[in-house]
Amino acid sequence: MMKAATIGLAVLGGATALYIAVATGLYFGQRKLLYIPDSEIPDPARAGVPEMQRVVLSTEDGLQLVAWWRPAEPGRATIVYFHGNAGHIGHRGFKFRPYLEAGLGVLAVEYRGYGGNPGRPNEEGLYRDGRAALAWLDGRGIDSGSRVLYGESLGTGVAVQLATESGGAAVVLESPYTSIADVAAQHYRWLPAHPLIRDRYESLAKIAGIEAPLLILHGERDRVVPAAHGRALLSAAHEPKQAVFFPDAAHEDIYDHGGATAVLRFLSDIGLA
Repeated sequence: MMKAATIGLAVLGGATALYIAVATGLYFGQRKLLYIPDSEIPDPARAGVPEMQRVVLSTEDGLQLVAWWRPAEPGRATIVYFHGNAGHIGHRGFKFRPYLEAGLGVLAVEYRGYGGNPGRPNEEGLYRDGRAALAWLDGRGIDSGSRVLYGESLGTGVAVQLATESGGAAVVLESPYTSIADVAAQHYRWLPAHPLIRDRYESLAKIAGIEAPLLILHGERDRVVPAAHGRALLSAAHEPKQAVFFPDAAHEDIYDHGGATAVLRFLSDIGLA
């Protein structure tokens, strides 16, 4: 009996040690899981948007970030686009294309550490990158009354934060989450994810602070950020608000199911397109 108990305690101790080691590794390595930048310097022409030009955004902590820009036609709004956690802005050219053709302005924000930009991404850093984009537009006389803050996946947390700080003419959230901690808890059910997450992007706690018209796009087949996140955000947001839940779309293919059409219709309904 004593020998069996000793073996049992050893196994339990080993399992506990392994659990702690894995949890510790995930804690210290979580930013490498959350941010997956492509360091390649993207080219607008190769991305299918040759009319966009490179511009430089200056952040409050001293970084010079290259972004892409094309101004709006008279009377049209400007979309400020915050992309998701992987790749770079060059992978989103097909998303910019419908808005450019509609005469809208587009400022495609590239984050620190992405697309050849200096720095390393983290939550406060991405907020600073977003503020640099809005300051750049301010310097060109493009104020909040003609800016549409558009967030894609991870970028929805940036768009929500900036909308609560600086306002905007409208906000569009594609595949949004309530918080990164909530997403982590769903994917790592065996870990106490909520207290371990460092970059939290607490959109559900902030969304009631958005006063601009809001559109949420979400795929019902999204397994990365389930559509329940979009519904929770919609419920917590103030009017005016709209949502389109695409029955056959997943996390990354909303534009294959009419995402751009839904955005342009929304912007037309509120007089921005």
